[in-house]
Amino acid sequence: MNVDFPNRLKDKIFEIKSDSNNNISKIVSYFPFSESEKQEILLILKRRSFDGFTSIFVDRVSASEWEKTKDQIKKKFNDELFDIDKKF
Repeated sequence: MNVDFPNRLKDKIFEIKSDSNNNISKIVSYFPFSESEKQEILLILKRRSFDGFTSIFVDRVSASEWEKTKDQIKKKFNDELFDIDKKF
């Protein structure tokens, strides 16, 4: 699974999962990808379709909103995940 996504897409991806054949089976983003981003990913993956897009949050954010808040969102999300481990 050696895929080279542009940094602007890579930055929006939380996790990439692969199947037993090492093919990408799921791409988890922080927020849903736009249709143009999905199309770009399909081109990179050399696929006509892909139903493995999912996101942590359901809200739609603009590119400018993402740029302004991405570090804060990532930090808060990661901090909360690690706090879950401490509670249990």
